[in-house]
Order: sequence, then C-alpha cells, then structure tokens
Amino acid sequence: MANDSKLHIAMFPWLAFGHMIPYLELAKLIAQKGHKISFISTPRNINRLPKLPPNLIPFINFVELPLPHVDGLPEDAEATTDVPYNEVQYLKNAYDGLKEPITIFLETSNPDWLLYDFTAYWLPNIASNLSISHAYFSIFLGAVLGVTAKPHSLTDDRTKPEEFTVPPKWVPFPTKVAFRLFEIMKISDSATCNANGISDIDRLQDVVRGCEMVAIRSCSEFEPEWLNLLEKLHRKPCIPVGMLSTTEYDFGEESESWNSIKLWLDKQEKRSVVYVAFGSEAKTSQEELTEIALGLELSGLPFFWVLRKRRGLTDTEVIELPEGFEERTKGRGVVCNSWAPQLKILAHDSVGGFLTHSGWSSVVEASQYERPLILLTFLADQGINARVLEEKKMGYPIPRNELDGSFTSDSVAESLKLVMEKEEGKIYREKAKEMRRLFGDEDRQEMYVNNFLDYLKSHRGV
Repeated sequence: MANDSKLHIAMFPWLAFGHMIPYLELAKLIAQKGHKISFISTPRNINRLPKLPPNLIPFINFVELPLPHVDGLPEDAEATTDVPYNEVQYLKNAYDGLKEPITIFLETSNPDWLLYDFTAYWLPNIASNLSISHAYFSIFLGAVLGVTAKPHSLTDDRTKPEEFTVPPKWVPFPTKVAFRLFEIMKISDSATCNANGISDIDRLQDVVRGCEMVAIRSCSEFEPEWLNLLEKLHRKPCIPVGMLSTTEYDFGEESESWNSIKLWLDKQEKRSVVYVAFGSEAKTSQEELTEIALGLELSGLPFFWVLRKRRGLTDTEVIELPEGFEERTKGRGVVCNSWAPQLKILAHDSVGGFLTHSGWSSVVEASQYERPLILLTFLADQGINARVLEEKKMGYPIPRNELDGSFTSDSVAESLKLVMEKEEGKIYREKAKEMRRLFGDEDRQEMYVNNFLDYLKSHRGV
C-alpha cells in the first residue's frame, strides 16, 4: 500500500471517561484526515460519549461489545463512574471478559493498527497472532510511565510505600516527581492486587512490554526528558500525539444547563470565580468534603462547584455538605450536583482559578484557557501529574498531612487566595498564560497528529 493511502485504526480504551474521551479526541483528529476509526467499547458507554460532529460520522464507527456479567459488579455498571472505588476491580474482571469478542472483531475487520489501553494486558499477544500492528496509547503523561512502568531489563526492589516517595533508580535526571506517602497508600491495593490477581502495575508493564510502540498524550516541548527516557528504557518508539486539547463537545444535555450557569457566571467579575471539580473518578470523603466547603466559605471568593455525592447507585456512602453551607454562601457560590459543561465554564472570563484533582484531561482543559491550578489529588496518576505541575509552577498544592493526606479549611482558603489574588501566587497566574501557547496551539497539535500518522502508515504490517 502507498504511504498516502487511508488507514483503518481500531481503538479500545479502558472503561473510564478520563480514558475514553482522550481516545475519542485522537479519533476525531485522525478521522478529520479521512482515516477510518473503529472505536470499541460497551453499549452504555458509547451512548454516553459526546455526539460526533456530522462531518466525522462517516469515519468513526462505534463498535458495541456487551460487557459480560461478573460477580461483584452491579447491573448496568459499565464505567468507573458507575461504581464505588473498591468495586472497580470487578469492572476490570468484566473488561477482561471482552477478550473473545474483541478477538472475533479483529479477525473479521482486520484493521491496519490497534491502539489499546493499559488494562488490556492480554491484547498485545492477540494482535501479534493476528499480524495486526498494535500500540499502547497512554493517556498518562510520560512522567507517569517513567516512574511506574518498570523496564523489563531492570529490577525494581521497591516494596515499602516509603520507597515510592522518591523517583525510581532508573531516572537519571534530578526531579521530585514521585508519589507522596498518602497517595501511594491510597492506591496501593489496586496497584499491587485486584480481584483476579492481576494488578494495575502488572497490566501496565505487560502492555508496555508487549506493544510495538507507545503513543503518549504529551508533547516534547512539555516533558522532553521523560519521553527520551522512555525510549531508552523500553527500546521502542515512544511517540507523543500532542496534548489533545478538548474540542467542543455535545453530551445532549448541555444547552439547557449551560444557559443557567452562564447567566450566573456573567454576573461575576472577571477572573474572580474559583471553579471546583474533581472529575468523574474522584469522590471525596465526608471529612474532605467538609473542609473543602468550609475553606471555600472562609476564602470569601465566588465559586462554582461541581460536586459528586456518590459513585453509582450502589454507593451507600453518600456525602453531604455542612449544615447551612448553601444558605450562608447563597449568591456568592453555586453547588451543582448534576453534569456541567466543564469546557464552557473554564472558557468563561469570570473564572480565575481551578481547584482540581490533577486529572490530565482537566489540566489540559484549564491550561488551554490559561487558568491557574490549585491541586488536591485523590487517586491513580493524579499524584504524579501534580508533582509535574508543581515542578513547572503550573499549580499550587494544598498543604496536607503526609501520612493520611488530611487538610484543613484554613489551608484550602489560603491556597485559593494565594493562587487567585496574592502577589506570591503571581508566578502561577503568569505560568498559566505561558502554557496556553502550548496547550491551546492547534497548529502544533496537528503537527503531532501528522507525525503520528506518518509513523502508522510507514510501519503497518511491519
């Protein structure tokens, strides 16, 4: 085939919206150039994804694979947002049950390339046996892979949580990018074990080892040292595909909710509002929720807070705001318990800062609109993301107890005011302006996608 001929690329992300949305963003950018995408997920997840623009509908085919039933997983739960954190392990069991149907799909559709996520540790072998070119597409930063994906050629003798609070020995350059103790303690269960005995670390390392190439949601201007390190460690191409800044999306419920939100934002002063949201994965504890609420109240700043009180219908630990909080902050703050159009909110002139969990999609969305960040991590890769943001002065971490991660309402209020208003927080506001040129540059993004496609064209079937 000639190198300029069109590709058929199959994509199989993990069942979390923080993974599916970046996969879809990459799919849209590739489809714009006339290539065919088969986007594989479960029926309910596909139904909940943003609607495609009409011009891309002919190029992106959604492939629905029904999720098998497994013990411990509630009925209709098809994404991490549908279940409490401790039940995500059963979702991984169900995901592993898609092994046979995805094999049948690949056999019958014969794509040029298959892009898969860190959870599909069994997929590299299947793709190789079917002679399909395949790559791990990481929605994690290069820094995350750099500190978690052990190279096959090296030993990793870290066993105690404390040993994960410094960079691993294979990182040759000076950096403070590592987990904090409370972060590693919180995720150590899923990182080291799961219901079926395959840990997240095992999955990631098997996928990195088995893939032909690693595609990374990053760019060489942002973390050149980590991207170079990954290529050296794993001895295979590690190709950045750009930051994948979120494009306008339509979830089918946006316009009505946005009208009332915009009305409130329009009444606020420019860059005065704190936007508070912790993504589709993170749910605070009751203690954390109380301190955040009281900190917002204490700060005196206007705020818009998207608050998740539970994860799925089986979550019995419903969290509640402090008594009288909404009455005391009425007019100055809004608490939204339903879905909210985050991209539109962050783009509004009245928003001056973002209290975030450091999930990378949220960071990218905030940075493309030059919003400085106040960081409060909860799980998964968020701790590593936060260290990168701290190192680059893009975000300020709320001070916390190193052992249990606890924090106070005073530290929340002080952190918000520092980043939003105070002279010592000016560095974060200036850095946000600088980073907009990197995160919001459409020409640069197109260059990365073109480079990636050039690689895929020249290496298919190799």
